[in-house]
Amino acid sequence: MSALDDNIAKLDGFLGRFRETGILNRIAGADVAGSEGVFQSTSPVDKSVICEVAHGSAADIDAAATAASEAFPAWRDMPAKQRRDVLIRIAEGIEARAEEIALCECWDTGQAYKFMSKAALRGAENFRYFADQVVQARDGQHLKSPTLMNVTTRVPIGPVGVITPWNTPFMLSTWKIAPALAAGCTVVHKPAEASPLTARLLVEIAEEAGLPPGVLNTVNGFGEGAGKALCEHPKVKAIAFVGESRTGSLITKQGADTLKRNHLELGGKNPVIVFDDADLDRALDAVIFMIYSINGERCTSSSRLLVQESIREDFEARLIERVNAIKVGHPLDPATEIGPLVTEEHYTKVTSYFDIAKADGATVAAGGVALGDEGYFVRPTLFTGANNQMRIAQEEIFGPVLTSIPFETEEEALHMANDVAYGLTGYVWTNDLTRALRLTDQLEAGMIWVNSENVRHLPTPFGGLKASGIGRDGGDWSFEFYMEQKNIAFATGQHKITKLGAL
Repeated sequence: MSALDDNIAKLDGFLGRFRETGILNRIAGADVAGSEGVFQSTSPVDKSVICEVAHGSAADIDAAATAASEAFPAWRDMPAKQRRDVLIRIAEGIEARAEEIALCECWDTGQAYKFMSKAALRGAENFRYFADQVVQARDGQHLKSPTLMNVTTRVPIGPVGVITPWNTPFMLSTWKIAPALAAGCTVVHKPAEASPLTARLLVEIAEEAGLPPGVLNTVNGFGEGAGKALCEHPKVKAIAFVGESRTGSLITKQGADTLKRNHLELGGKNPVIVFDDADLDRALDAVIFMIYSINGERCTSSSRLLVQESIREDFEARLIERVNAIKVGHPLDPATEIGPLVTEEHYTKVTSYFDIAKADGATVAAGGVALGDEGYFVRPTLFTGANNQMRIAQEEIFGPVLTSIPFETEEEALHMANDVAYGLTGYVWTNDLTRALRLTDQLEAGMIWVNSENVRHLPTPFGGLKASGIGRDGGDWSFEFYMEQKNIAFATGQHKITKLGAL
């Protein structure tokens, strides 16, 4: 039996129960049918129905928010070490079911097993990291003034809503949920309707690890129903969202009446700038990895290649050869590097840019075609002969599509890098240290890597500028979002108090 056949057989066993019972909402530790009935989850691999999913609405969100509100005091007041132990057991549960999580994620999203096999373990790493921060999360500072001893502390904000996307949904869910639970918050989670499988696995693992009922609740549904209700619910104190910039704007409006705190991790049109003095072999590897891995469906992908004109011809020739050799195939085949796009809607969006590029005068140097008719497969694509004003350089395509744009000078590269609505990440390849310092100082991006692809270090801040979002994840920055800061001032003596109305 081949590795692909073996993975298909394992997946069939994992999906058996979902096919039989569907995916139900999980509220206060109990399975709950959707008040709007069910919707179908389909696989992008062959367009087959995976299972039925509970269709949640405002009524289900209200029940989940109430459960989270009722569970909050006990979870908030649980001794930090006990909360830490629960989170560690969740990490262990994720590790024990990593293969199930990975295979389900591949079938649900079209992501290649090559990458998803590691994404589940990354989720466990998220829980372990934030478990280790539980004790110090509430630690404050001692800020002395001439008359007062000021002591700061932090307390969890309360029940929070977490809305996660369909690209690497398990890892991104843990990225939000782990620090929320570590802070002492309770959670109502609305997963993306296109990828509900692993959200169900996460809540099962959490409860099996001893997470009390109501601390993590999962409601499936659509943005206009369950999502809107979650953003508007008065018992939900904050919303952590990952997704499109347009949706982030809508979430802000929906939470305005309840003064909801928002953390928005949104889109990007990220530049990778390659200068002629760079290590071009390593730069080529990084350019390819950061746009074609994970099907190009990630916000940090370097979708604009700004390449110095003196090396452009050779660099693009090598790029074309490599892109044409990328293996597109069944996501459960360990050799596959790119699987199908997640949904028909997204497939239609991505493929529409093939004609847009031609109409704007760019060259389709590689790819630019769909593959087969069973699923939502496309060839990895490279556009050359482009300029920074074309739609393919300004709009987030969110697929395995790279636009190459030449530049002559450092000033020109910086201008083009910043001349977009987004500001999430930037990648700079140069061996000139002073140039790297100048560029990183002026580059409008929340995260910048120099001579590196995106290598995530959990204690560092993750987030963007401009239309790429508001707020930061990672390390103590996560706790700043999920917790309220308090200051307590103690008088240290008999300081003068101004008297009013005294005779």
